[in-house]
Amino acid sequence: MTATLGYCTNVHAGATLSQAKEQLERHATAVRRKLDLEWLDIGLWLSARSVFELKEQDAGAARLREWLDERGLRVFTINGFPYGDFHAKRVKQSVYEPNWANARRLLFSIDLADLLVELVHDGRREAGISTLPLGWRLSFSLEGCGSSVGLASAQLEQFARHAARLEERTGKCIHLDLEPEPGCMLDTSRDVTGFFDQVLRQRAGEPDLRRYIRVCHDTCHASVMFEDQASVLQAYRDAGVRVGKVQLSSAIECPSSDRAFRALRHFDEPVYLHQTCVLDGAGERHLFTDLDRAFDHAPDGLWRTHFHVPLFAERLGQGGVLGTTQSDVLSCLAAIRPEDGITDFEAETYAWGALPMDHRMASLADGIAQELRWARERMTEVGLMG
Repeated sequence: MTATLGYCTNVHAGATLSQAKEQLERHATAVRRKLDLEWLDIGLWLSARSVFELKEQDAGAARLREWLDERGLRVFTINGFPYGDFHAKRVKQSVYEPNWANARRLLFSIDLADLLVELVHDGRREAGISTLPLGWRLSFSLEGCGSSVGLASAQLEQFARHAARLEERTGKCIHLDLEPEPGCMLDTSRDVTGFFDQVLRQRAGEPDLRRYIRVCHDTCHASVMFEDQASVLQAYRDAGVRVGKVQLSSAIECPSSDRAFRALRHFDEPVYLHQTCVLDGAGERHLFTDLDRAFDHAPDGLWRTHFHVPLFAERLGQGGVLGTTQSDVLSCLAAIRPEDGITDFEAETYAWGALPMDHRMASLADGIAQELRWARERMTEVGLMG
């Protein structure tokens, strides 16, 4: 099995198309040079505004592909999770809007599918778009959970119909990959399999939903929820849910000690949401919506925080007082089987700019290149790459 490994460009700021291209020109090309690659595979992120700009241009997708080709950048997947400015001064829960009960999310995802089918190289027959796992759970509860989930499911079915028509026309299967995340409607593998089995049900005469709607397995998110990586993959196998993409990322792990808590407070920053799950001595999980909320309660136990830290980092903080879930990344890679058909792997450490200064690299390109080297070596060790 030959895998594709790239990095997700949501690490780069760029709310407009010109800003996004400027960031790719500055950083992605530097990563390619540092890795001495003819082609660098990237998971493209574009805001809804940028996608609209492309649509308004004459042959916008073709021109973007030509621009990328000239720089040795090759799109193999798209991150369709963030809709707006993912590098605003404060993102937090806004990253989950619009959710899948909102028509804007469907239209954005359809636009991304139309774009991706034009951007992927000719030899690739499938490509995926990662998307939010329906939405933030509290938002769905406030809107009326049952009706919102039903509407979300109906819109996913509409996407599947569009993807089926797209495949019939182009021969390329563009699938949408739901990405479980702590605090969302689907935040564990059990939620995902339940949704596929009980809500997103196949109807006669409709396209194969499980061909066009899959799951994006984010190793960091599963780790925060204390899910065993191999068990997650097995749950998807048993339920007949296909993994369209694996996002490789590590979370922070923190023991209950004053010294460790002091180090962890340096990661409590105002831009992104840092859901924190604490596993107590009785084996019960306690999920807090953000790191500051966890500190307000400060329960005893093992803490895991949703903060995408560098893949190559095994320890963090002064004296290595904090751990990471790097071992879970390795467990995930080792648990993948040839019959899973998983070929797309995306390093997704998007929070380099939010890291404490003593954990940053000399340049962003240095950090991304080191992550990709580390991931390639680990994937080669388990036979996922040659």
